[in-house]
Amino acid sequence: MISKKMQDQVKNSSVIRAMFEEGKRLADIYGAENVFDFSLGNPNVEPPEDVKKAILEVVNDSNSTGIHGYMNNSGYEDVRAAIANSINNKFGTAFTPKNIIMTVGAAGGLNVILKTLLNPKDEVITFAPFFGEYRNYVKNYDGELVVVSPNTLDFQPNLEEFKEKITANTKAVIINSPNNPTGVIYSEETIIKLSNILRDKQKELGTDIYIIADEPYRELAYDNAEVPYLSKYYENTIIGYSYSKSLSLPGERIGYLVISDQAADYENIVAAANIANRILGFVNAPALFQRVIAKCLDAKVDLEVYNKNRELLYKGLLSFGYECIKPEGAFYMFVKTPIENDVEFCSLANKKNILIVPGSAFGCPGYVRIAYCVAYKTIEKALPGFKALIEELK
Repeated sequence: MISKKMQDQVKNSSVIRAMFEEGKRLADIYGAENVFDFSLGNPNVEPPEDVKKAILEVVNDSNSTGIHGYMNNSGYEDVRAAIANSINNKFGTAFTPKNIIMTVGAAGGLNVILKTLLNPKDEVITFAPFFGEYRNYVKNYDGELVVVSPNTLDFQPNLEEFKEKITANTKAVIINSPNNPTGVIYSEETIIKLSNILRDKQKELGTDIYIIADEPYRELAYDNAEVPYLSKYYENTIIGYSYSKSLSLPGERIGYLVISDQAADYENIVAAANIANRILGFVNAPALFQRVIAKCLDAKVDLEVYNKNRELLYKGLLSFGYECIKPEGAFYMFVKTPIENDVEFCSLANKKNILIVPGSAFGCPGYVRIAYCVAYKTIEKALPGFKALIEELK
């Protein structure tokens, strides 16, 4: 028999993945062109040409040897140096290779740092709505996820409640901006206030509290919106980054952690994170794609593709009577459901071959997430179904 912990996780398996599988089932019945799958944040924009070129260059380089072998658990030093320099040029920081640990995507990075930091019963705070896998990641290391209620006015973090939920057991705070599922960017004002709260609480409680910034959507920001770089605002910051969305490489599982040397117990954190990278079974980040992304640090996907989708979906839904905050980043729209039960609303949408994810999966019932990283024509063809759905429910 499987472990009790895994029994619970099987029972509470990802709603997002379940909807994705349902989409494949419906496509077999009705044809893929007649199923409108907005369930999974799987980029439909192809990687930049620079990435394809870099793959061939790395593989065909006659002077390159050992490109498929092991390396230091932190990753290739020259790759880490290139990433550190790129971050410094963009954000005015002063990182070096020793601040960078290459990881198996942002998810791998989050698991590495949570294993590094958490003792059983340690608390990790996050803000609803939040990426549902945070529950599992924290539970992996017998920690407890503490959820701050959503501020549905503008989806900036509810800082008053946050302040009340910090205890002597609080070890970390996970921040995800641009946010999945809302697309909201946490403002500089919010980050400054949040950082000051944490500093005051650290002094009051005599503990160290770390911000873990989950940033796979950093480059996906519209209308010249600025995404604050958190290590500039708070000393105990650890940043998890992935190229899954910024370069459309989700299946390649390549990312990194940035561990600020201003963070308390920095040297031990780096040492432990390297061991966690190994003993969690990652060993090291994929060697080939470390080399590839080092050649593509200035490459970008065509953000205008997502922006056109965003504008079409947002304007269409509002014209039908739906309520929604216009996303500032990422490629998700978080829409208030016209009926209270968001799960029931998703079931009704499913009958029109529209697959969306209930907000309750993100700790925010009464909403649904629509991933608009799909073909433009998919949105065009789905809009009549969204219109018919709200009209039937009026």
